[in-house]
Amino acid sequence: MQFSTSSLHFLKDLQKNNNRDWFAEHKPKFTEAQNNAKELYAGIRDNLEKHDEIEKFKLFRIYRDVRFSKDKTPYKAHFAGSFSRLGKHLRGGYYLRIRPGESFLAGGFWEPNKEDLLRIRKEIEVDATEIRDILTDKNFIKYFGGKFEGEELKTAPRGFDKEHPDVDLLRKKGFIAVRSFTDKEVLDPGFINEVDQSFQALRPFFDLFSDILTTNLNGESLI
Repeated sequence: MQFSTSSLHFLKDLQKNNNRDWFAEHKPKFTEAQNNAKELYAGIRDNLEKHDEIEKFKLFRIYRDVRFSKDKTPYKAHFAGSFSRLGKHLRGGYYLRIRPGESFLAGGFWEPNKEDLLRIRKEIEVDATEIRDILTDKNFIKYFGGKFEGEELKTAPRGFDKEHPDVDLLRKKGFIAVRSFTDKEVLDPGFINEVDQSFQALRPFFDLFSDILTTNLNGESLI
């Protein structure tokens, strides 16, 4: 299971010719590249389901919604897909985007709702030890640099101490782990396995946050 050179070349050509006339003329090449992407993402899901429970998968459409965007190019010059974990007990989700020169995978909690975000912040306020342990885990460092990506506040959120020793975590508006890939890595036959190993490295993070989001501060179940 491998992402092909021709599929990557199609995306590169689309970056240079992002208009409807060119796309219509090259529709067969798009179909071929899309089928290749579908096979790759299906293989990734198969691997995920060997060690996690996936509720649904979504391969995002290549057509852009330009109604409220300054960028009026009609197509996304990439393939992207997300994998949602099963049920209320298993939180977190996986994501992979393939774009020439800008490919990456990610996992975690992007823009969590206010209730979930408050619960996470309360956990950090009381004791961030387990979260710090995740960030210093050797596999998390290997694949994700030992840090969370995502937007953050300039100071502590309202109601939290600006001098709290874990204010760097309290300021975060989401908790995302990201790993980037070069085009050479995307085209490598071992890419699908690298993706799976990266996703496996997220499990301690997901397991901890699932536990946090399904219990109160006393450890009592909320579901």
